[in-house]
Amino acid sequence: MTDVLDTDPNADLEPDRIGRRERRELAPLAYRRRNAELTLIIMAAVITASAYTIASLGTNAEIPPGIFGFVALLLGLLLGAHFVVRKFARGADSTLLPLAALLHGIGFVMITRLDDELAGLQSLWSLVGISVFVAVLVVVQRATDLARFRWVLFFGGAGALLLPLVPGLGSTINGARIWVSLGPINFQPGEFAKIALAIFFAAYFADNRELIAAKTWKVGPLRLPEPRFLMPVLVAWGFAVVVMVGERDLGSSLLFFTLFVVMIWVATERVGWLFLGAVLFGAAAYFSWTRFSHVQTRVAIWLDPWSDSLGRGYQIVQSLFGLADGGLTGTGLGRGNPNQIPEAQNDFIFAAIGEELGLIGATAILMSYLLIVGSGLRTALRTDREFEKLLAVGLTTIIGVQAFIIMGGVIKLIPLTGITLPFVSYGGSSLISNYILLALLMRVSDSASRRIGETPDEPTVGERWSAWQLRRQVRRDRKHMAARQQAGPS
Repeated sequence: MTDVLDTDPNADLEPDRIGRRERRELAPLAYRRRNAELTLIIMAAVITASAYTIASLGTNAEIPPGIFGFVALLLGLLLGAHFVVRKFARGADSTLLPLAALLHGIGFVMITRLDDELAGLQSLWSLVGISVFVAVLVVVQRATDLARFRWVLFFGGAGALLLPLVPGLGSTINGARIWVSLGPINFQPGEFAKIALAIFFAAYFADNRELIAAKTWKVGPLRLPEPRFLMPVLVAWGFAVVVMVGERDLGSSLLFFTLFVVMIWVATERVGWLFLGAVLFGAAAYFSWTRFSHVQTRVAIWLDPWSDSLGRGYQIVQSLFGLADGGLTGTGLGRGNPNQIPEAQNDFIFAAIGEELGLIGATAILMSYLLIVGSGLRTALRTDREFEKLLAVGLTTIIGVQAFIIMGGVIKLIPLTGITLPFVSYGGSSLISNYILLALLMRVSDSASRRIGETPDEPTVGERWSAWQLRRQVRRDRKHMAARQQAGPS
């Protein structure tokens, strides 16, 4: 500390500064990652612009007049995000942002294909989402700082999850009470609650993993952790039941519950938690199926949508027809009939993509999610801090499980639930929350890269500011002390 404080006052920040050439020499791998990311982003923009043009040709037989402005805006947003990553998270994984950009672009093209008015709103949400992505990367420069706000995030996330149940605020849309209305603005607080709760559980399990893994409480032939350390999984189960019963949202209940079970399994490294989680969720699902009519309806149309193909099963039947029409290569952008599927821009956008891009296009979407999940899990393996490892696992689980739930429901693998396809479906709440999630995942990836020496671990702006203030205070104290010594005893 003495060496730092004794530096020249006019060069307070010089030791922390690394020039561009020196940075490239010290971190060649990180530099190549950013160049690879830039190339992939340009490719994603070209694919999106081409798809936008082809869809317009297929629908109106003309090139859209604003194509150049669209391409310029698209490239500007993506390049802006890339340069922020290059500045504030230069060691982060190079595939996460391009994959999200590709999914976002394809989703925007399909929304434009389905509804021009919604496409205009989605373009606004895209701007907000990427801006929030940039803001999170700039503000959260150390992922471990988030652990200090665990209880604030827990109560905030729990309150947000239950907010739609408040009379006068919550509203029911399409049978699910997951919306909050504030004047003309409608949003889903649960989209942000999942991130807050993922951070809380990562921090909680990182601090208590050994206590949870220990089996010091004997119940008959079973040896379990102390009851107070079992609370997280019980709270998780309670949240799943509350969401399922109170808000009639099967997708969110499954997502939240899976998130908690996976994180406690990774924290304790005990497979038994997976079995316990499966039993608890199975019990809750069976109870709901026997007690609530809307759950019985979902299961019935999953087992046999053709029994009421013009009523309750109409949506899933039309999506299956669309996927069948698409075949291997699809009908072509702008040449299908995805508007035959109700709410195609939300729950069934994957069916619209499968119809016009075929099995090849649908597989490309699936592979993009698999690559994102693979990148997230690789980030978790690379970091050596428990909080960051669990946070990366939790955020990756949210993306992977959410994609599985909606795509599995569309192809009738599991009962259909009302949930959005990350980065693809229409919706401002979903898009913004997913970009927040992406920024946090990239922050953890960058942090892992710094600690294993792939890029210099330079002080953050906040750390530099704190160090500058400290040095300034020390110099001021020294001046006062020197002035007193010169004045002599009073």
